[in-house]
Amino acid sequence: MPEAVGVIETVGFPAVLAAADAMVKGGSVTIVYFDLAERGNFLVAIRGTTSEVRPAMEAGLKAAAETVGGEVVSHYTVPNPPENVLAVLPVEYTEKVEKFRTQR
Repeated sequence: MPEAVGVIETVGFPAVLAAADAMVKGGSVTIVYFDLAERGNFLVAIRGTTSEVRPAMEAGLKAAAETVGGEVVSHYTVPNPPENVLAVLPVEYTEKVEKFRTQR
């Protein structure tokens, strides 16, 4: 079964931390990527089934927006990413995150 990808970009670290925390609590998802984006923004990406990624993204967006000084720059969900997207973007399950994977 293909797995969805959800990504949230925020201004500042507290908002992305709140988003990541809320996402893993809001659905059976795995954080597959976290890093600095441009201009001090932060980015977090999750993977899981579409039915789990959607509520997790909603929880993450709400948490980021409610964080003092938090601002969501952008967000998106890709329900069924094609192989060429997975090949070039860092959203695959790596050895580093595999032990935290919620679905196998």
